[in-house]
Amino acid sequence: MPAAPERLLRALRRHVADERVLAAIAEVPRDRFVPVARREEAWDNSPLPIGAGQTISQPLVVARMCELLHLRGDELVLDVGTGSGYHAAVLARLVRHVHSIELHEELSRQAGENLRAAGVGNVTLAVGDGSLGLPEHAPYGAINVAAAAPHAVPGALLEQLAPDGRLVVPVEEGEQHLMVARAAPGGIVLERFERVRFVPLVGGDETRFV
Repeated sequence: MPAAPERLLRALRRHVADERVLAAIAEVPRDRFVPVARREEAWDNSPLPIGAGQTISQPLVVARMCELLHLRGDELVLDVGTGSGYHAAVLARLVRHVHSIELHEELSRQAGENLRAAGVGNVTLAVGDGSLGLPEHAPYGAINVAAAAPHAVPGALLEQLAPDGRLVVPVEEGEQHLMVARAAPGGIVLERFERVRFVPLVGGDETRFV
C-alpha cells in the first residue's frame, strides 16, 4: 500500500475497529474526489473544500459513520449529501447499492465524474432535497446523512428505513453530535455519539424534523 493511505489508516485504527470499513477507506482513491489543486492533501485526515460552500468530510468521520451503521454487505443504502461522491464511494465498497442525493446539481455532476474515474459502479445519483430522501427506492437498510440536521432527525428519512434499519446523522443541539436511529419493533431507538462539525442540512418547506 502506498505510504499516504497507510499513514491515514494508522491514524484511523486508533478510533475505528471495523476492518471492512478500514479496507474500504484504503481502497477508495480519495485523490479522485478532491479538486486537482488539493490532491497533495487528499490522504490527510482532514476535510477539504470542494466548491458550492461544501466540503469532502474528514476520513475519520466518514469511517466512523460507516462503522456506526453496522453494515453487513447486502444493504440498499441512501446517502444524503453526495458532495464529491467520496462517502458514497466508501459505502459502495460495503453494501449492495447506494442511492445518493445532492441539492447542488453541479456537485452531483462532478461526483458522477469522480465515481466513474474511481471505477465505482454501484452508486446511483439524484439531484434534490435530501431531507426528503428518495422514497421511490425505499425501504433502505441504512441511511447516511452528511449534513447537520437542526435539533432532530428528518422524519421523512426515518419513514424510509427498513425494519431494523439504521440511520446516522449529525444533529445540531447547540453543538453537533452524531446520532444513530434504529428502526426497532417498538419504534425508533436513538443513540448519541461523538461531536462532529458538518455544514447544515438544507430542507424545503415540506421537511419535518422529529
